[in-house]
Amino acid sequence: MKKNNKKGSSTFEKMSAAVTRATGSTSAFVISFSVVLVWIVSGPFFNFSDTWQLVINTGTTIITFLMVFLIQRSQNKDSIAIHLKLNELIVAQELANNRLVSVEDINEVDLLVLKKFYEHVAKLAENDESVEDSHSLKEANISHERKKIINQKTKKS
Repeated sequence: MKKNNKKGSSTFEKMSAAVTRATGSTSAFVISFSVVLVWIVSGPFFNFSDTWQLVINTGTTIITFLMVFLIQRSQNKDSIAIHLKLNELIVAQELANNRLVSVEDINEVDLLVLKKFYEHVAKLAENDESVEDSHSLKEANISHERKKIINQKTKKS
Protein backbone atom coordinates (compact mmCIF):
# COMPACT_ATOMS: atom_id res chain seq x y z
CA MET A 1 0.00 0.00 0.00
CA LYS A 2 1.27 3.46 -0.92
CA LYS A 3 2.17 5.62 2.05
CA ASN A 4 1.43 9.34 1.77
CA ASN A 5 2.64 12.21 3.90
CA LYS A 6 0.33 14.51 5.85
CA LYS A 7 -0.83 16.45 2.79
CA GLY A 8 -1.14 13.33 0.62
CA SER A 9 1.33 14.53 -2.00
CA SER A 10 3.16 12.09 -4.22
CA THR A 11 6.56 12.84 -5.69
CA PHE A 12 4.98 13.45 -9.10
CA GLU A 13 2.38 15.74 -7.57
CA LYS A 14 5.06 17.80 -5.86
CA MET A 15 7.12 17.94 -9.03
CA SER A 16 4.18 18.94 -11.22
CA ALA A 17 3.13 21.65 -8.76
CA ALA A 18 6.67 23.05 -8.74
CA VAL A 19 6.90 22.97 -12.55
CA THR A 20 3.47 24.61 -12.87
CA ARG A 21 4.52 27.42 -10.51
CA ALA A 22 7.88 27.84 -12.27
CA THR A 23 6.47 27.91 -15.79
CA GLY A 24 3.90 30.50 -14.77
CA SER A 25 6.56 32.87 -13.48
CA THR A 26 8.00 36.02 -15.00
CA SER A 27 11.40 34.34 -15.15
CA ALA A 28 10.02 31.53 -17.29
CA PHE A 29 8.55 34.04 -19.72
CA VAL A 30 11.81 36.01 -19.91
CA ILE A 31 13.79 32.80 -20.52
CA SER A 32 11.36 31.65 -23.22
CA PHE A 33 11.40 35.05 -24.89
CA SER A 34 15.20 35.05 -24.77
CA VAL A 35 15.37 31.62 -26.41
CA VAL A 36 13.15 32.87 -29.23
CA LEU A 37 15.29 36.00 -29.65
CA VAL A 38 18.50 33.92 -29.78
CA TRP A 39 16.84 31.65 -32.34
CA ILE A 40 15.79 34.63 -34.49
CA VAL A 41 19.23 36.27 -34.27
CA SER A 42 20.92 32.97 -35.15
CA GLY A 43 18.85 32.66 -38.34
CA PRO A 44 21.35 34.40 -40.65
CA PHE A 45 24.20 32.21 -39.36
CA PHE A 46 22.24 29.11 -40.40
CA ASN A 47 20.94 30.71 -43.63
CA PHE A 48 17.41 30.38 -42.25
CA SER A 49 17.64 26.69 -43.13
CA ASP A 50 15.00 24.03 -42.68
CA THR A 51 17.03 22.60 -39.79
CA TRP A 52 17.10 26.01 -38.12
CA GLN A 53 13.29 26.18 -38.35
CA LEU A 54 12.90 22.56 -37.28
CA VAL A 55 14.79 23.22 -34.03
CA ILE A 56 12.31 25.82 -32.77
CA ASN A 57 9.27 23.97 -34.13
CA THR A 58 10.25 20.69 -32.50
CA GLY A 59 11.23 22.30 -29.21
CA THR A 60 8.07 24.35 -28.85
CA THR A 61 5.86 21.45 -29.93
CA ILE A 62 7.32 19.09 -27.34
CA ILE A 63 7.15 21.67 -24.55
CA THR A 64 3.58 22.64 -25.47
CA PHE A 65 2.48 19.00 -25.64
CA LEU A 66 3.84 18.24 -22.17
CA MET A 67 2.60 21.51 -20.64
CA VAL A 68 -0.98 20.88 -21.79
CA PHE A 69 -1.16 17.75 -19.66
CA LEU A 70 0.68 19.28 -16.73
CA ILE A 71 -1.55 22.35 -16.68
CA GLN A 72 -4.68 20.22 -17.05
CA ARG A 73 -3.59 18.08 -14.09
CA SER A 74 -3.09 21.20 -12.00
CA GLN A 75 -6.47 22.59 -13.09
CA ASN A 76 -8.21 19.32 -12.24
CA LYS A 77 -6.76 19.35 -8.73
CA ASP A 78 -7.66 23.01 -8.22
CA SER A 79 -11.17 22.38 -9.53
CA ILE A 80 -11.72 19.51 -7.09
CA ALA A 81 -10.41 21.62 -4.20
CA ILE A 82 -12.70 24.53 -5.10
CA HIS A 83 -15.71 22.21 -5.40
CA LEU A 84 -14.96 20.73 -1.98
CA LYS A 85 -14.65 24.18 -0.42
CA LEU A 86 -17.91 25.30 -1.98
CA ASN A 87 -19.60 22.06 -0.89
CA GLU A 88 -18.45 22.69 2.68
CA LEU A 89 -19.95 26.18 2.56
CA ILE A 90 -23.24 24.86 1.19
CA VAL A 91 -23.49 22.10 3.77
CA ALA A 92 -22.53 24.45 6.62
CA GLN A 93 -25.05 27.12 5.61
CA GLU A 94 -28.42 26.43 7.18
CA LEU A 95 -30.47 28.09 4.43
CA ALA A 96 -28.46 26.78 1.46
CA ASN A 97 -30.00 24.09 -0.71
CA ASN A 98 -27.98 20.87 -0.39
CA ARG A 99 -28.95 19.91 -3.95
CA LEU A 100 -26.25 22.36 -5.06
CA VAL A 101 -23.51 20.21 -3.52
CA SER A 102 -23.23 18.18 -6.74
CA VAL A 103 -24.54 20.81 -9.15
CA GLU A 104 -21.61 20.23 -11.51
CA ASP A 105 -23.04 16.79 -12.28
CA ILE A 106 -26.52 17.87 -13.41
CA ASN A 107 -27.58 18.32 -17.02
CA GLU A 108 -27.50 21.61 -18.89
CA VAL A 109 -31.29 22.07 -18.87
CA ASP A 110 -31.39 21.88 -15.08
CA LEU A 111 -28.40 24.24 -14.86
CA LEU A 112 -30.32 26.81 -16.90
CA VAL A 113 -33.29 26.48 -14.54
CA LEU A 114 -31.00 27.14 -11.58
CA LYS A 115 -29.37 30.04 -13.42
CA LYS A 116 -32.79 31.68 -13.96
CA PHE A 117 -33.58 31.17 -10.27
CA TYR A 118 -30.37 32.87 -9.13
CA GLU A 119 -30.72 35.67 -11.67
CA HIS A 120 -34.13 36.34 -10.14
CA VAL A 121 -32.64 36.29 -6.64
CA ALA A 122 -29.98 38.77 -7.80
CA LYS A 123 -32.67 41.12 -9.15
CA LEU A 124 -34.53 40.92 -5.85
CA ALA A 125 -31.30 41.69 -3.99
CA GLU A 126 -30.80 44.88 -6.03
CA ASN A 127 -33.67 46.37 -4.05
CA ASP A 128 -32.09 45.43 -0.71
CA GLU A 129 -29.36 47.23 1.19
CA SER A 130 -26.38 48.67 -0.62
CA VAL A 131 -23.12 46.71 -0.59
CA GLU A 132 -21.65 49.25 1.81
CA ASP A 133 -24.44 48.50 4.30
CA SER A 134 -24.58 44.71 3.90
CA HIS A 135 -20.79 44.27 3.89
CA SER A 136 -19.68 46.85 6.41
CA LEU A 137 -16.98 46.29 9.01
CA LYS A 138 -19.73 46.30 11.62
CA GLU A 139 -21.44 43.41 9.82
CA ALA A 140 -18.11 41.55 9.60
CA ASN A 141 -17.65 41.88 13.37
CA ILE A 142 -21.21 40.69 14.05
CA SER A 143 -20.72 37.70 11.74
CA HIS A 144 -17.40 36.82 13.36
CA GLU A 145 -18.85 36.94 16.87
CA ARG A 146 -21.84 34.81 15.79
CA LYS A 147 -19.47 32.16 14.39
CA LYS A 148 -17.37 32.17 17.58
CA ILE A 149 -20.51 31.50 19.65
CA ILE A 150 -21.63 28.68 17.33
CA ASN A 151 -18.14 27.12 17.44
CA GLN A 152 -18.07 27.28 21.24
CA LYS A 153 -21.48 25.60 21.43
CA THR A 154 -20.36 22.92 18.97
CA LYS A 155 -17.19 22.17 20.99
CA LYS A 156 -19.23 21.77 24.19
CA SER A 157 -21.58 19.24 22.57
